[in-house]
Amino acid sequence: MPKFVIEREIAGAGALSERDLKAAAQKSCRILRDLPQVQWQQSYVTGDKLYCVYIAPDEQQIQEHARLSGFPANRISQVMHVIDPTTAE
Repeated sequence: MPKFVIEREIAGAGALSERDLKAAAQKSCRILRDLPQVQWQQSYVTGDKLYCVYIAPDEQQIQEHARLSGFPANRISQVMHVIDPTTAE
């Protein structure tokens, strides 16, 4: 199944408290219960953005999660390949 990276522009994301992040994660998980083909792997929080990694059958499912959760999905990119240091070997 395809993997996607979602860029979410959220002002002050890096300053969110642990409580705020927990609440956001709980909300996302509640929505995912209704989208059984979508799996959230992890998210990276930066200054004003979140980069979320999801597995889903298509981009439309990612957009539906964003719509239902209220979290922006400013850019959705399908992962074509994954490389790491071992790729160089």
